Amino acid sequence: MDLSTVTEVLIARSRQDLTDPRPGDAFLSGGTALFGQPNAQLRRLIDLTALSWPAATVSAGGLDLAATCTVEELLALDLPADWLGAAAIGPCCRAFLASFKIHHKATVGGNICVSYPAGPMISLVAALDGSVLVWRPDGTEYSMQITDFILGDELNALEPGEVLRSILLPAAALRGRIAFRKLALAPLGRSSAVILARSDGDEVLLTITASSTRPYVLRLPAAGVADLVGRIDAAVAGNWVDDVYGAADWRRHITLVLAAEVLEELAG
Repeated sequence: MDLSTVTEVLIARSRQDLTDPRPGDAFLSGGTALFGQPNAQLRRLIDLTALSWPAATVSAGGLDLAATCTVEELLALDLPADWLGAAAIGPCCRAFLASFKIHHKATVGGNICVSYPAGPMISLVAALDGSVLVWRPDGTEYSMQITDFILGDELNALEPGEVLRSILLPAAALRGRIAFRKLALAPLGRSSAVILARSDGDEVLLTITASSTRPYVLRLPAAGVADLVGRIDAAVAGNWVDDVYGAADWRRHITLVLAAEVLEELAG
């Protein structure tokens, strides 16, 4: 879709180019969401791709992903064998409502910043205890957990002029075993529920996304929990998505079913 109201494109080549935010700005990396719908409020695009951030860095601390890392690049990563949690990368990437052409351009950071409940990169990062690094236009920065960064349906913690710089998936989380379930109204449709569970020593972390307006992570005893339904209802507290991709009561129901499945898989 043409963005006919845009009158200027700034190719950012250093952080200095990000210090003058203006009303009507939008940051551009892959652009698959940006160009996918009308954005009549936009006047200037700031292209982040010329900053040439390394797509991914593997270290003892974990996996550091640039916000501009594409889905295609993420899928192609060769990661340490003991990072069992990396098994979630493929299913989450395939949970995109997207073709291989979109995988070539869509970015991890862009999917997070759009902040749709069905954003599969949100599911992945939340399940792996991920955090985001944000650059402020004044040259400072801050880090926060993805579960705090995503505030609701198409709502996140970014202030005007702030840029999502990178995403960190810690090595400790990547070493945990993980189980994944997705359900949609159509085989290749937008996710109605994406549920993951990760073993973490004496606990299991149950991550609820797509069916809820924001990600929820429940810490449960590895030995099992007597009142799973009550725990999920208390956590989500009625914040179930209700739209053409699934009614709220149905989404709650399938979440409960899939949550029981992933917990049973990890217990086996």
